[in-house]
Amino acid sequence: MHCVRKVTDDLYWVGANDKRLNLFENIHPIPRGTSYNSYLLMDEQTVLFDTADWSVCRQFLDNIEYVLDGKKLDYMVINHMEPDHGASIEEILLRYPDVKIICSVKAADFMRQFRFHTDNVETVKEGDVKSFGKHQVTFVMAPMVHWPEAMVSFDTTNGVLFAADAFGSFGSLDGKLFADEVNFDRDWLDDARRYYTNIVGKFGANVQNLLKKAAGLDIKYICPLHGPVWRQDFDYILDKYNKWSTYTPEEKGVMIAYASMYGNTEAAANILATKLCEKGIANVALYDVSCTHVSYLIAEAFKYSHLALFSVTYNLNVFPVMANFLEDMAALNLQNRTVATVCNGTWAPQAGPKIIEAVSKMKNTTLLNEGLTVASSLNEDTYAQLEQLADTIAESLQ
Repeated sequence: MHCVRKVTDDLYWVGANDKRLNLFENIHPIPRGTSYNSYLLMDEQTVLFDTADWSVCRQFLDNIEYVLDGKKLDYMVINHMEPDHGASIEEILLRYPDVKIICSVKAADFMRQFRFHTDNVETVKEGDVKSFGKHQVTFVMAPMVHWPEAMVSFDTTNGVLFAADAFGSFGSLDGKLFADEVNFDRDWLDDARRYYTNIVGKFGANVQNLLKKAAGLDIKYICPLHGPVWRQDFDYILDKYNKWSTYTPEEKGVMIAYASMYGNTEAAANILATKLCEKGIANVALYDVSCTHVSYLIAEAFKYSHLALFSVTYNLNVFPVMANFLEDMAALNLQNRTVATVCNGTWAPQAGPKIIEAVSKMKNTTLLNEGLTVASSLNEDTYAQLEQLADTIAESLQ
């Protein structure tokens, strides 16, 4: 049985939701599931924009069959070949053997790598235009947003931007297709930030290039491959994307992340949080990196202007989960942050210098201290140093 929604005249959402999937890309927790968005244009020639993950293929195929209502499928535009969007290509080819695929040259290469066999492929390049009747679609290359073959398609007739992985979000739609049907800032922003920062975060310069291209288009709808469709409040989501892709903090505030074994490093982190709040710095978020998946930590690091990193020493190194967090920050190109560090160790406290070394490699990063060291547990001296560190952070935030 079909489950579709109309986006505009002639255009239908034919995707599906998956609440059973626990890990996106088998790494990022998605407690609210995810959507796989696909769109079907009913013009003189019918056009399917991207497919869906294999897990929802049956629903996806039912949706297409319902909207086509006996018509043939003429074209399939592949904006992005990643399997969560391209896994059902072969099923489309089996059911609609005469369909012609439109994609980038690189996507055609990837199609062969994934063993989707068809000779009916038309490759396009930047600025190419295709007419499907009254609808004219132009193709805009978007390499490394977030795969090298990615492109976006813009329907100049109705102003629809098929945005591939740009402007996406974790979370299933649950019937609410449009961003204005939900309280996005309250219920969706955290998932959108976590999606962007962990999936696309490394490629900020590439996203900036795409945003510049998009600025020249008369966009009325943004149709991503995951998450809600945008038909208003473009300034809101564009502002978020501009900040995230330029590594500009969304908020002045402090993310405190601590790695503790027996509670002493945790106690130090709690003292710093308390002292900051006493000084009127209420925008403080505290995380135990051993209990928080790193994808959430990355999203929060992109959100806040200041980071305070606490780690116990482990095997003369940074505690492994904190080391993982630091590695992900580097891999995702985080920059433009102000950082304080606190180290704990009983006989050879080495975590602090190694954290400082890692943070120093981040672009445009300011180190607030040379590292505060706790010897096993807190004493009056280290308590006073934490209060002084709180003063330094508070002054930096002004």
